[in-house]
Amino acid sequence: MAENTAAEQTLTMPKNGEFCWTEIATDNLEACKTFYAEVFGWQFKKSSATGAEMQYLEFGTDAEHQFGGLLEMKPEWYGGEMPKPHSNIYIAVDDTDAAAKRAVELGGKIVGEPCDVPNVGRMSQIQDPTGAKFFVITLKS
Repeated sequence: MAENTAAEQTLTMPKNGEFCWTEIATDNLEACKTFYAEVFGWQFKKSSATGAEMQYLEFGTDAEHQFGGLLEMKPEWYGGEMPKPHSNIYIAVDDTDAAAKRAVELGGKIVGEPCDVPNVGRMSQIQDPTGAKFFVITLKS
């Protein structure tokens, strides 16, 4: 099997309804980073999508292809009460606002109103009728 050179590899935007990103929210970034690096060999790099106010690390199985992000939660994000560490999943959609509206029509609940994320796209956090939470995102191309 021939290996693709970097020039032959092209990134494609995820299709509507595809999982496109995983995020780990922790209360101890360094311990979490070490754990995943040792268990899976993940490599981490500082994301260019966030400013200095937040350390957001992208991770993947090599330095060039990230499939997730790692962040350390801050109490002020949650009104002073920290949630337990958790994972977030992101599902690509063609239109964040339309997907959020449709989710509500079908019994879901908006947890985080649709908003623009600089350098990333537009996203919203939704809760399905059973209580499971996820994000929808329209990525910038």
